[in-house]
Amino acid sequence: QVRLVESGGGLVQPGGSLRLSCVASGPFRVIYDMGWYRQAPGKQRDMVASISWGGRTNYADSVKGRFTVSRDSAKNTVYLQMNSLKPEDTAVYYCNANVDLSAFVPPTDYWGQGTQVTVSA
Repeated sequence: QVRLVESGGGLVQPGGSLRLSCVASGPFRVIYDMGWYRQAPGKQRDMVASISWGGRTNYADSVKGRFTVSRDSAKNTVYLQMNSLKPEDTAVYYCNANVDLSAFVPPTDYWGQGTQVTVSA
């Protein structure tokens, strides 16, 4: 069973910073892309940032220059450093990983349980 466990969410004032972490565990061979999505109440889940196995990153326009995604492949962990936070960044943040389980099945996406980030004065 592949599990993704997020941590680091919380309440922060506008302009503040938070760092999210997500650790993957389970019987996989390789983790390809890892990333972060978020979902605000009444809205769809949107991609925030992703990082490939080779380290190529991709960001939503709304977070470019403020958020930084990184990974430690040896620890099966992906991070999201969030700076200059705005009230509109308030959402549940979900970790995503594209995982290679075996040579007999295609890579599969897994999700964490989500961590709440609230930006408010």
